[in-house]
Amino acid sequence: MGFAELLDHVGSMGRFQIVHVVLLSLPIFMMASHMILQNFTAGTPGHHCLVHHRNGTSGNQSLEAEGLLKVYIPMDEKGQPEQCRRFILHQGQLSNATVANWTEMDTETCKDGWVYDKTVFPSTIVTEWDLVCSARALKQMAQSLYMAGVLVGGIVYGGLSDRFGRRLILIWSCLQLAVTGTASAFSPTFSAYCTLRFLTGMAYSGTVLNIFSLCVEWTPTRIRPLLSTYNGLAYTIGQMVLAGLAYLIPEWRWLQLAVSLPYFLFFIYSWWFSESARWLVLVGKQEQAVKELKRAARMNGKHEAADKLNVELLRSNMKEEMASLKSSYTIVDLVRTPTMRRISCCLCFVWFSTSFAYYGLVMDLQHFGTNIYLIQLVFGAVDFPAKFISVLTISYIGRRFTQAATLVLAGLTILANIFVPQDMPTTRAALAAFGKGCLAAAFNCIYLYTGELYPTVLRQTGMGLGNTLSRLGGISAPLVKIFSEYLPYLPHLIYGAAPVVSGVAAIFLPETRNASLPETIEQVENRSQGQKDPKQQQQQQMEALLDATKPETTKDAV
Repeated sequence: MGFAELLDHVGSMGRFQIVHVVLLSLPIFMMASHMILQNFTAGTPGHHCLVHHRNGTSGNQSLEAEGLLKVYIPMDEKGQPEQCRRFILHQGQLSNATVANWTEMDTETCKDGWVYDKTVFPSTIVTEWDLVCSARALKQMAQSLYMAGVLVGGIVYGGLSDRFGRRLILIWSCLQLAVTGTASAFSPTFSAYCTLRFLTGMAYSGTVLNIFSLCVEWTPTRIRPLLSTYNGLAYTIGQMVLAGLAYLIPEWRWLQLAVSLPYFLFFIYSWWFSESARWLVLVGKQEQAVKELKRAARMNGKHEAADKLNVELLRSNMKEEMASLKSSYTIVDLVRTPTMRRISCCLCFVWFSTSFAYYGLVMDLQHFGTNIYLIQLVFGAVDFPAKFISVLTISYIGRRFTQAATLVLAGLTILANIFVPQDMPTTRAALAAFGKGCLAAAFNCIYLYTGELYPTVLRQTGMGLGNTLSRLGGISAPLVKIFSEYLPYLPHLIYGAAPVVSGVAAIFLPETRNASLPETIEQVENRSQGQKDPKQQQQQQMEALLDATKPETTKDAV
């Protein structure tokens, strides 16, 4: 028997796996809080230039009370105060002028700062460091730097976990996320904030990649679709929790602290996790693998199996996989052979476009012009039906169909929104929510699909590559919005076209439904060529032999 059968022997879905999966899912609840946190900590409230009244007061309350705000601030096309300009006033001019005269005067930039409407956002990084007008691009830069950290973390921690193990890198990532996330709440300057957010992004990648790998590598094939959906729903609930936390904690520093401190708890109990026995076997640490398998067997009540398990039994059952291993693997092995090359290229398209379109939608909630907390709640709630439907199609139709269909549907929905007039915000929001649900289902599928397509010896490296392309998409998404200054519909055209193209690319991926996890590159290549593993062939021959003897047995019985 291979590892899958060995896992069944010690209990493939018992108390050990249940406790393991539940504890691993708890950090995922707070993942969304960090990924889309800047929707609230970097919210941009209404603002206009700070001006000094003739009686020496400054701000906007006294000016609005006297109806004189428009004397100091020019109005835009909607009759609202301009955000970045003010009239040039000279001493003594106010007493001899009328409002009509002031509308023709020269204007200047906000040299004395800004006044912010603190009704929705009492305190954000935008209001603290004046990231508006000429400095408004710094707000997007902060989010892009966070995404850059997630990208670098995927490259660094993906390779390290294949070399040093899933458990060790997960422990370190939880500690790093807790420390840098907490330190971000005390950032004295914008530069320090960006640096800490970059490090938090790195830790995010190390945490999420190893959580998914440990879940997949300790559970059987039949459970993986439900497992992927369960983790996806944990992320969805995290989005809704963030809406509530942001509403209750409007001060950005306290909100940053609230979503970071729980990771100290996750760090403490992450020491309990078992290392992936599948990975231990394939890197030559059979003694430790036996120890972890015995631990799982005892927790699952399989005491007899635990007593019989030893290194010799493990080696005899997995000698084929161990014989095909080489000492080390690199990212080059992802494209060295034809099937691995095709898988890697197609997955790069899928990861990039899914993230690109997803964050193009979810990181611009203020664009909908309604209650941002309600929109965040709706965007989170729409994931429930989307992921429920996706788990059905993943389980009963296949991974490839689900991946391609969700991406194409998402892209067409985003493209359709181009033709909806701006004065129909409810329709636009509904279409955006549907598209976001499709992309959430695509994410739900791609994490599972990638883990099943790559062999164990390269699974984390492959996940790291996918994560890298995903974060490139996340970094690119805010930058595309700049094109709206030239053509308002161009960003949505790009956001919609990308998932349609990658949905077509997903069609060329192999189907993995009901297939055991590949352990080596050779197994991946053999499956693509229609060749079965010797163990699978032997099992099928045995089943055929049993079927052939059934009629004779029945006849004799009659």
